[in-house]
Amino acid sequence: MQGTVDGFSYGAVTPLVAYLMACLGGALGLRCTTRSLLVTRSWRPAWLALGSAAIGSGIWTMHFVAMMGFTIKEAPIHYDKPITYASLGLAIVMVGIGIFIVGHRGATGTPLFTGGTITGLGVASMHYLGMAGVRFHGRFTYNTFTVAASVVIAVVAATAALWAAGQVRGFLWSVGASLVMGLAVSGMHYTGMAALGVHLDGASATAAGAPAASVLAPMLIGPLAFLLLAGVVVIFDPLMVMGRPDGRPVEHKPGVPAAALASHPDRRTAHHEDRRTAPREDRRPAHRSVSHGSRTPQNR
Repeated sequence: MQGTVDGFSYGAVTPLVAYLMACLGGALGLRCTTRSLLVTRSWRPAWLALGSAAIGSGIWTMHFVAMMGFTIKEAPIHYDKPITYASLGLAIVMVGIGIFIVGHRGATGTPLFTGGTITGLGVASMHYLGMAGVRFHGRFTYNTFTVAASVVIAVVAATAALWAAGQVRGFLWSVGASLVMGLAVSGMHYTGMAALGVHLDGASATAAGAPAASVLAPMLIGPLAFLLLAGVVVIFDPLMVMGRPDGRPVEHKPGVPAAALASHPDRRTAHHEDRRTAPREDRRPAHRSVSHGSRTPQNR
């Protein structure tokens, strides 16, 4: 028996809120990735781990906010909690692998392609594992071509978002990267849902289908709280918001433009370096002239 699916039980509310959640997680995670490109190696893993958790939580929250509007009219649906939480862990781990590759190797060339591909596959894997946790009297089937299209959308958009994050060019680039990341997650989700077919067990079908908001809402509290906490970290770190270096030693890698690294040089360090490298006979007259000039007004 073919089931009747409604993916928009609350109209445009769930798609809009889901997209905003994906953008929020993407913005926080990509800002952390950008920050990791501006600090020394010892701090980089911490920023990348925070970014991975933020993006993974944003992906997972987006998916299940969207699923609040998903109903099967002929049957109630429930969720297997272990599988549902496993999809969150899978998203964080796979996104983390992609983020760490870009954070350590730079946001260009092979590292960008590899990191973007793994991140996009993490988005897709989270979606389909999350769908495997849906329980009802029947089974899902998928259109292979549409599933492949959803994976391609996720990979391409995730790669573009990581590239934009690696440019380190300020707040507008961060906003653009987060919008692209939100598009990757939302586009992948709804393309994947378009591939969905529902087949019911005829003897078990009932007319009691209802939205699963009451089931999903308590499960979303933890990831939402984490996103808020990550947002506080961003707010109190202006360098991460604006994408500007803080004057500490930074490794030169393809993902960080040289102009961005040189935009705020440490003048004191440069001054000492000039004095250290100047010949001794060049330094001595300049020093005497300065000291003599400072005593002249007092003699007069």
